[in-house]
Amino acid sequence: MRERIISADGHIDLPCLPADLFTDYAPASLRDRVPHVVEQDGERVWITGDGTYLGHVGGVGPHGAPQSKHTSPRIERMAAEGLYEDQARGVMRTTIPELRAKDMERDGIVGEVIYGILLLANTLRDPEIAAVVVRAYNDFLAEFCNKLPGRFAGIGCLAGSPEEAAAEVRRCADLGLKGAELSLEIGMMPLWHKQWEPVWQAGAETKMPIHLHSIGARLDSRWQNAGHQIFRYVAATKTTAFQIGMLEVLSEVIWSAALERHPDLRVVLGESGIGWIPYALERMDAEAEQFADLGLKLLPSEYWRRQMSASFQDDRTGIDNIEKIGEETLLWGADFPHPDGTWPDSQMFIEKIFSGVPAATRRKVLYENAARLYDFPIAEGE
Repeated sequence: MRERIISADGHIDLPCLPADLFTDYAPASLRDRVPHVVEQDGERVWITGDGTYLGHVGGVGPHGAPQSKHTSPRIERMAAEGLYEDQARGVMRTTIPELRAKDMERDGIVGEVIYGILLLANTLRDPEIAAVVVRAYNDFLAEFCNKLPGRFAGIGCLAGSPEEAAAEVRRCADLGLKGAELSLEIGMMPLWHKQWEPVWQAGAETKMPIHLHSIGARLDSRWQNAGHQIFRYVAATKTTAFQIGMLEVLSEVIWSAALERHPDLRVVLGESGIGWIPYALERMDAEAEQFADLGLKLLPSEYWRRQMSASFQDDRTGIDNIEKIGEETLLWGADFPHPDGTWPDSQMFIEKIFSGVPAATRRKVLYENAARLYDFPIAEGE
């Protein structure tokens, strides 16, 4: 029997959304302020209400760069499967459920967890518009998932104040979504701050896992216009360190004591990688006595194993240390359709990463953990 695999990290990006999604959803008084599509120099692009460029329609990844200006071996591999050619002619395979399911099937994936429009709400800098955008997207995502029940688990987007975000967590639960993402932002209020309590409480009460997806570090503005070769150095450095910043995110969640106050709360680190987690847990446990006044009754590593998970795509170091992390906490993801993902070669990556791993452990990480966390149907006898 063919191995069952769930990708716990997939994406729907702004460049592939219906061009009229936000303008149709917004009240008439706000339609000229929401993201929309216009033609510029013969190309269709997404812009904000004030004209800020957000990406080319059908462009690559969350930023919508034209393929001609943003390429890599993985992008070329996806291009060979006709993904960008289809997007250029308006066939958005990532946002048409039946076509997306076919792309997953050709990659050997039976279920997919879908994150949303990363960073868009933060980019808008307009709380009223951001609220309209996330509600429109979450409604779209719920409808998308409902077209193929049991195939996709949608992760709703949050925006606004912690109280507004908490209200949207509850609305996402009512829509049938399987989790909600609190978008990370450089310079945001640390997650240990008490202002986030409404979000943690809403997640616990609705049994909706709260997701924190890796965003990487801020680009140093000194090198922004320094030329192609300098950019390559910066890109290589930032790409290498992309997931390490999630150590601080994990630490903020643990020391906040939110997991102590809310035993039903689940928190997921999205596309965080896992190789750094054994050190982080060891370090926090070593410092637990020093910070006993922060309200933890268990060791940090015990909260991790009880209430947290992390997704990864290509991390043999993490797999080699799986006993220190906890096999029950790990989720594999293809990161489709992002440029550093594994589609359409996920089987090749999986075989490389999981070589020598016991079958029961492999099954948990590739299938069972995600199936249980996101309520995917598990076939009888599994």
